[in-house]
Amino acid sequence: MITAPVNKIIPFSSVDGPGNRTAVFFQGCNWDCCYCHNPETRNMCTGCMACVQVCPVGALQNENGKVHFFPERCVGCDTCIKTCRFGSSPRICNLTPEETFEQIKKQIPFISGVTVSGGECSLYCEFVESLFKLCKEAGLNTMMDSNGSTPFAGKDDLLAVTDGVMLDIKAFGEEDHLKVTAMPNKNTLENAVFLAKMGKLFEIRTVIVPGLFDIENTIIKAGELLRPYQSIHPVRYKLISYRPFGVREEYRTYQSPSKEYMEQLEELAYKSGFDDVVTT
Repeated sequence: MITAPVNKIIPFSSVDGPGNRTAVFFQGCNWDCCYCHNPETRNMCTGCMACVQVCPVGALQNENGKVHFFPERCVGCDTCIKTCRFGSSPRICNLTPEETFEQIKKQIPFISGVTVSGGECSLYCEFVESLFKLCKEAGLNTMMDSNGSTPFAGKDDLLAVTDGVMLDIKAFGEEDHLKVTAMPNKNTLENAVFLAKMGKLFEIRTVIVPGLFDIENTIIKAGELLRPYQSIHPVRYKLISYRPFGVREEYRTYQSPSKEYMEQLEELAYKSGFDDVVTT
């Protein structure tokens, strides 16, 4: 039986892909992005039970040495996350694709598609493939929001039921990428080309943090990388303004980019070969 740790399901989202969608967020990520706004989704629960002892409403229980989450009791106070020495959220449900789809199905009259995110959704490719098969049978558009660390080449069955991938290009230069994520970006760049050739690369995304990495070089190089494939399927470039809220303390000194700077970067992205540029 296939299961995956689901952190949360947002019934209605307009920011996780085209149209109105249901977004499924997994627990667990293999990168350590310095500006992550959801760091509680990175590490997996170790079962130390510290959170069970402090939960004020009994939403977390020790069941056979594992933390069991009762979402109907949770009041969202975050005491569990603040207590965890790994900063991990124990508020996860290990669901099957069928159980996950049962929750999605309630929204079908009001949504156009489903997006899987994280954490990192590509850590659960078998689960995503099974879930997307159910979504396609229901006529829903399917999207993956991924850091691109897992190679998509060879995953033909998964891509057959995936309408598009939204890929994070955190930084183009390898040293810059290591600074931002603590991981190399070889797989991400190879995935960008592979998916673009297949017409499956819907969007690339870069979080704009002035002073942290070479932003202009990232935009220019991303344009050069994808220009040969834009005629297959135009790739949107989303430039996301860094916001120093919810990030680790040592990165709160970085400032959000100005509106004028974002406009300059938007123009640079257009000049670099992107016909569809979004700034947020």
